[in-house]
Amino acid sequence: MTARVTYRIDGDIAILGLTQPPVNSLGQALRAELQQAYRQALSDDQVAALVLVSEARIFCGGADIQEFGSDQAFASPDLPSLLNELEASPKPVVAAIHGMALGGGLELALACDYRIADVKARLGLPEVNLGLIPGAGGTQRLPRLANVSLALEMITSGQPIAAERAHASGLLGRLSQGDLLTDALEFTREILEQGAQVRSCADIEVNADDFPASGFDDFRASIARKTRGFFAPERCIQAIEAACRLPLAEGLEREQALFKECMNTPQARAQQHLFFAEREATKVPGVDSATPARSVRSVAVIGAGTMGGGIAMNFANAGIPVKLLELKQEALDHGLATIRKNYEISAKKGRMTETQVEQRMALLEGTLSYEDLGDADLVIEAVFESMEVKKAVFSRLDEVCKPGAILASNTSTLDLNQIASFTKRPQDVIGLHFFSPANVMRLLEIVRGDQTADDVIVTALQVAKAIRKVPVVVGVCFGFVGNRMLEPYGREAHRLILEGATPAQVDKVLTGFGLAMGPLSMFDLAGNDVGYLVRESRREAIAHDPSYNRLGDELYRLGRYGQKTGRGFYLYQGREQNEDPELIQLAEELARDLGIERREISDQEILERCVFMLINEAADILSEGIASRSGDCDLVWVNGYGFPAWRGGPMQYADELGLVNVLEGIEKYRKDLGDHGEMWFRPSNLLKELASAGKTFRNFSSQNS
Repeated sequence: MTARVTYRIDGDIAILGLTQPPVNSLGQALRAELQQAYRQALSDDQVAALVLVSEARIFCGGADIQEFGSDQAFASPDLPSLLNELEASPKPVVAAIHGMALGGGLELALACDYRIADVKARLGLPEVNLGLIPGAGGTQRLPRLANVSLALEMITSGQPIAAERAHASGLLGRLSQGDLLTDALEFTREILEQGAQVRSCADIEVNADDFPASGFDDFRASIARKTRGFFAPERCIQAIEAACRLPLAEGLEREQALFKECMNTPQARAQQHLFFAEREATKVPGVDSATPARSVRSVAVIGAGTMGGGIAMNFANAGIPVKLLELKQEALDHGLATIRKNYEISAKKGRMTETQVEQRMALLEGTLSYEDLGDADLVIEAVFESMEVKKAVFSRLDEVCKPGAILASNTSTLDLNQIASFTKRPQDVIGLHFFSPANVMRLLEIVRGDQTADDVIVTALQVAKAIRKVPVVVGVCFGFVGNRMLEPYGREAHRLILEGATPAQVDKVLTGFGLAMGPLSMFDLAGNDVGYLVRESRREAIAHDPSYNRLGDELYRLGRYGQKTGRGFYLYQGREQNEDPELIQLAEELARDLGIERREISDQEILERCVFMLINEAADILSEGIASRSGDCDLVWVNGYGFPAWRGGPMQYADELGLVNVLEGIEKYRKDLGDHGEMWFRPSNLLKELASAGKTFRNFSSQNS
């Protein structure tokens, strides 16, 4: 046999070994060789049974992502046909699973007669995360071999389960705690001794005895909020329903129809765009990925407040010791107590054990002295967003930190190059912009300064992986990518209130579009004082517009900071949010003073002004090289700002909508909004160029512009 599948005989058992690193992806070549090996085993009279194993680091990671969207994915033998052939085998076929069996890899195992897995293995069907349903029998075989409830959970969530749970459900016939192949051969010989029984899912009916008549409707209701806007989860449910009422052959036909229905949707294109964008984001232009990284075995965090504490938790969760520095004992004690409280809440919810709480707290050490940071490999400051404060911190770090230590700033808007200039080692300075709450949010903006060394960037990417963040490397400018895009989005939200919209209307339009939170609710949550201080740092850039976020400035003057003061754009009782007539009165007074005519504003105008300005700013960011790819901008806004993943991010949404339509919308508002339109609705040159050429953001790279 060729290199992708090995073939050998052990007594009367044929061993078929998948050997295509790194994950045995089921491309056409591997499928063809597997079919050839299977047929060879069937034609050999000495072979009584087959064992399918992996000689790579995992059993099988599923489809070959290089074939996505190409005819190769359906080239003969296509995966559904191959698995149907395996299932019809007259000789028992046993799958021996180690590592992971995901997607098509698990479907391959399901088509076998029996399954044995290493006790540490994990099994999953993650196709829903790509906007699809399992398309090679997973929705039909899993409920037959396990149960309806487990099939619904696994297929609609895409989350893998542990081997022990799979064994308890009946999905696995045996667990291995020793050598998997040895145990698989022993298991197979037991099967042969018992009569060489083959088991086809065509002969197995779904056992729904423990599944209530209202079960499917109840399940739909339970996931409705989480899956709002996504297309595939409902088709997953429909496919499993088909498994419960149709013979296998008809169920497989129904699965294929639903699979094809999912493939041609904006949601599938959006989710697959994000999937590939995550992989592309780790490829930094001009930086060799083979550059050796620096060792990060210990971390220090400056500031034990909400952000600093959350950052420290990320490293403790990854088993990396952290020193947490504060200037006053009271602040340090409060910070450590808050971290413990957060862990204990997780323990009460069953997400970790009390032992794990203590293990993680043991990795956290408080200090009041910069001198204690001398051995840290990575130091992250999370202090007040003031250049003077940053200067004091980095000047001190430059004195006490060892040579080669990485000095990182969590700044969200300030000039990283200026921060680096406060040290004698600018090559060691980088931005690591975490998003609040830092122990929850997946995004990590890695800010690359003019002098940041390549090995520091490579190390930052590895650190992000270790603490399970989605990293995006960005350049230096005001707000970097995320907050720079936020500025025009928020500007329009503020301005629309002056023009006649209400906060509730603006927020409802944007949450209806799919954002996790409306902009004005978001500002109230973050604190309107924070937004004011950011504007104070750049008054020169906005001085030409006297109406620029005037409402936000007035809220600051009145002490209406948002949730923390009980009043902002809304009134609050705890977290309960209510509309405030005084806010509308304030907006009316400001509009009158500024000469702004108030009018009824449509939901469409609200959506287009906020989202089109978001897209337009990102186009400028791309053209300036602050972001390398449109997918980088999308990752930032999906993972950091709650933009709906099923739309793929602002740039993917623009591509789907058509750049000509975005451009025409911006030009329309430039004309219709008078002075405000002339000042702010200026289409990006890149947007104009791509629209006129009939191209998309997705095809643009700042490196080939």
